[in-house]
Amino acid sequence: MVGRLMKVNAYTTLDLVDARVRTADDETTGLGVANATSARENPEHVRLQFEADDQPDGVAAHVDELELSPEQARELAADLESHAAKVEAAAQANDED
Repeated sequence: MVGRLMKVNAYTTLDLVDARVRTADDETTGLGVANATSARENPEHVRLQFEADDQPDGVAAHVDELELSPEQARELAADLESHAAKVEAAAQANDED
């Protein structure tokens, strides 16, 4: 993506993820960047950021951000862990077939 809005470096959580951007009228797929971060000093929240490389026509380049409390971040992390285990189990079952 030309003119990326997010800074991508060695500390970026996931610098290349499969992405899908959907609007009411269009959908596009490509790569994106996902990052979890907090302020270096006196952090007040966890910030989860996402930027997709490709946008549907008429959608300007942008970064989506969530500001999460520690409790919300842990809840999201636990849900991600649960779904990751479910996907791994399904993949393993498919490999055994």
